[in-house]
Amino acid sequence: MLRRTFIALAASAATLAIAGSSALAQDTIKIGASAPKSGPLAGGAAVTHWPNIQLWMKEVNDAGGLKVGDKQMKLELVEYDDKTNGEEAIKNIQRLATVDKVDFLVAPYSTGLNIAAAPAIAKYGYPQIATTAATDGVKDFAGRWPNSFWMLGTSTQLAHGAVEALKKLRDKGDIGNKVAVVNVADAFGLELINAAKPQFAAAGFEIVYETSYPLGTQDLAPVISAAKAASPDAFVAFSYPGDTFALTEQAQVQGLNVGAFYTGVGTAFPAFAGRFKEAANGVMGIGGANVNDEKIKAYFAKAKEVTGSDPDYWASATTYAGLQILGQAIEKAGTLDKAKVVEAIRSNTFDTVIGPIAMSDNINHNVWTVGQWDGGVFKAVAAEGLEVAGDPVKKPAW
Repeated sequence: MLRRTFIALAASAATLAIAGSSALAQDTIKIGASAPKSGPLAGGAAVTHWPNIQLWMKEVNDAGGLKVGDKQMKLELVEYDDKTNGEEAIKNIQRLATVDKVDFLVAPYSTGLNIAAAPAIAKYGYPQIATTAATDGVKDFAGRWPNSFWMLGTSTQLAHGAVEALKKLRDKGDIGNKVAVVNVADAFGLELINAAKPQFAAAGFEIVYETSYPLGTQDLAPVISAAKAASPDAFVAFSYPGDTFALTEQAQVQGLNVGAFYTGVGTAFPAFAGRFKEAANGVMGIGGANVNDEKIKAYFAKAKEVTGSDPDYWASATTYAGLQILGQAIEKAGTLDKAKVVEAIRSNTFDTVIGPIAMSDNINHNVWTVGQWDGGVFKAVAAEGLEVAGDPVKKPAW
């Protein structure tokens, strides 16, 4: 389903008169977006992806648009549902490029869909600022598709954060060495587990249970049952939102009490704390944010005001930062020429909600890697290149 959204600048006639002829320009920049509105990843995209597009477009258009050379250009959005399907995502990119003829694209949602769509995005020369893809393939991808930029970190970074958090707990005597690990069997889950296992071994942890499950699996009770039977000290799941919630629920139901309980995408969602309430305290997961940072505080407040919903504590801020980079790069390039905007992204430093970002090698290296729920906030307890909001603590029993 196609829906065109044009967020008009709510400027008064008096304001327009004062602004002068440049602000009266009628030209717009067409932004294309393809991401899940249905399928297994629709829930995640509804939290992390689509609200940030809404926020960014409103803020840009309310400010009069982007300054492109001597023009002030507002934004128009053309959006499609990729149905959480790589083939559908590719079709959408082709349609956005050849039928809708959009000027720029918002990168797809998730690791798998970004990788699936990358060749098509490169074919049409668009910059691809991937903000919800975590993969160790970033160096290879940046070489293969020089128009692509990768902001959410690598699988190795994220796995390293999880292992380091568990090491801190073990060194304090809060947990032992036995770990149960599970993963969703798609590109995201497979990369994380493959990155984590050698690091667990190097850190002296013993993996006492390991399994994977297909994307979209509804019944994860057998996974928790088998993990509990292995008597682990810590449970680690590289999971997507639906499985994250299901695994946590089953851990409660079956009484899987461990000193460290870590789940993947979705743990950082506000709905996670809403669903599990006090029991969420101590649960760790991918992401986190420095909740003490004033820019992060302001972003969360503005997102709530504009979209009516709270951002998640991982990729939301990064997604908004990616859109800020796209807008700033267009202005720095002073043109809608896609190649020049790609070069502007590669050669400049950008002021974003998560701090200054430079991607001369097409990669953002500074990321939060692990968060932990504490009194209603998912604060960062592990990171690379960024400040954290505290150290990990032992999880209480459910």
